[in-house]
Amino acid sequence: MGVNLSGRHFLKLLDFTTEEIEYLLELSRNFKDLKRTGTPHRYLEGKNIVLLFQKTSTRTRCSFEVGAMDLGMGVTYLDPGSSQMGKKESIEDTARVLGRFYDGIEFRGFAQSDVEDLAANAGVPVWNGLTTEWHPTQMLADILTVKENFNDDIKGKTLVFMGDAKNNVARSLMVVCSKLGMNFVACGPEECMPADDVVEACRPIAEANGCTVKLTSDVAEGVAGAHVIYTDVWVSMGEPDEVWEERIRLLEPYRVTSEVMAQADPDAIFLHCLPSFHDTNTTIGAQKAEQFGITEMEVTDEVFEGPQSKVFDEAENRMHTIKAVMYATLK
Repeated sequence: MGVNLSGRHFLKLLDFTTEEIEYLLELSRNFKDLKRTGTPHRYLEGKNIVLLFQKTSTRTRCSFEVGAMDLGMGVTYLDPGSSQMGKKESIEDTARVLGRFYDGIEFRGFAQSDVEDLAANAGVPVWNGLTTEWHPTQMLADILTVKENFNDDIKGKTLVFMGDAKNNVARSLMVVCSKLGMNFVACGPEECMPADDVVEACRPIAEANGCTVKLTSDVAEGVAGAHVIYTDVWVSMGEPDEVWEERIRLLEPYRVTSEVMAQADPDAIFLHCLPSFHDTNTTIGAQKAEQFGITEMEVTDEVFEGPQSKVFDEAENRMHTIKAVMYATLK
């Protein structure tokens, strides 16, 4: 029986079966082929979507906008100052209004409960572009990139997340790896490990799919023989500046360096959801270099710019995978 996701919300990957995730990945690959060959695919002509952003983003916004336009849809972007959601109008009422105007709603913000409330009241598909708890669209791009680099042979491969493993990216990676038969390793300080409820949710899924979930604070143990080394910024958008000093102290031992990559599988790749502080060519990077005396944070420039780094393929794949999510749920 074929997979049918029409009318579904896309809020977190725990809601989706292995077969449904694999379907979205195959659809993403098809859309990537169409895009690269210049083949028109305006399959959703006449539909309109709205993007609600509490948190700004380059890749998420551009992926939804270009993807929607490629599919023939109209797009409205509402930044934090362009909507009354949560201020003068409740999330529930905002959802009921926008659901009358639009065929789909994307939300990128803070609380998972906000995107869940939108989904419960909109009457149209709602897509999670990022919340504090989950980042499901990023996961599809990540796994598509892994599949491209390992000839689709990802079952049994090991992905290691280095650093703050309690954040939304690490949590989501644990879920998608468990669903698709990839071993997941969280490698970071004990204070930054994923919450027990996420680990407990993923372990039986992983066992059913022939893979494992592992937590370790030992870098050598964590990365030995790994096929994917993944990291993220040490301080997320919306967190106070006061956490920088403590986070740097905790996470500096988990910086992805050439030495770390050398302990992984010879064919290992490096991934990062971006943006990355691999040099001082940003305002924050320069500021923190002056403040704390570090010129690189979660990854060295040598690794980021090196041959094992697939971060820009990964960034491009956001567009193809988001296009697949929109098409699958709106067709």
